[in-house]
Amino acid sequence: MEVATDLEAWRAAAAAARAAGRTVGLVPTMGALHAGHDSLVRAAQRAGDFVVLTVFVNPRQFNDPADLRAYPRDAAADRARAAALGVDLLVEPPLSQMWPADPAPTATTVHVAGLTDGLEGAGRPGHFDGVASVVTKLLVVTGPGRAYFGEKDFQQLAMVRQMVADLGFAVAIEACPIVREPDGLALSSRNVRLSAAARPRALGLSRALAAAAGAPAPASALRARMRAVLEESGVEVAYAEVVDPLTLRPCDDAEHGLRRALVAARVDGVRLIDNGPVLITEA
Repeated sequence: MEVATDLEAWRAAAAAARAAGRTVGLVPTMGALHAGHDSLVRAAQRAGDFVVLTVFVNPRQFNDPADLRAYPRDAAADRARAAALGVDLLVEPPLSQMWPADPAPTATTVHVAGLTDGLEGAGRPGHFDGVASVVTKLLVVTGPGRAYFGEKDFQQLAMVRQMVADLGFAVAIEACPIVREPDGLALSSRNVRLSAAARPRALGLSRALAAAAGAPAPASALRARMRAVLEESGVEVAYAEVVDPLTLRPCDDAEHGLRRALVAARVDGVRLIDNGPVLITEA
């Protein structure tokens, strides 16, 4: 496994892979690698890609400094896991090259209107501008190819797809299914921050989605059902929403068909999100 710690070495390695006839598959991460990240790497490998895995904790997408400080980091473990997976290029770019002016903002910020206004965007001001800006930089440095994103961050996935289409990047966005623990908890780097007491309550998110998916109903009824399960689980509910999977527009009771349910909650201060398909019926 090759390791790059500066932008030019990263850019050159990706260009060399393309020159050799390979398609470059980018797997962007913030480290604390787990089986969910493994699934993205394996998807790229199945496609025959030259796999570029980036590890960069992006400060611009954290609107809470305490959340940034608490975000799990283990560079040695990440390197070992990436090597065991057979990643071709591990990129560990320094903050000084990604955002040279940090903590001051850059003059350029990427903003995707509409898709980022609600859900996570409503509760985390500036979050998606930070994500869009860093993903743009990752795509620009890596160059043409494919990029792999998990469906767990469903709003992020929709935003990236829109951004790539709008800006004309020569990159195919590949969505990969959510990977879950045996008990149903969606894998997340934040899960390591859950205490033994909080972990059972965190399962309220996946239980809420299962309750919504279990029986078709009007959108308002599905929202109420999910919120009830979350509240019974003892978590601090941020939202329980049913949306159009492409536009992320909240559904009304006149609609029917397959839609997406999204939930978010804080569990002892740890913010978790989850989502899944649901079938809504007319009222």
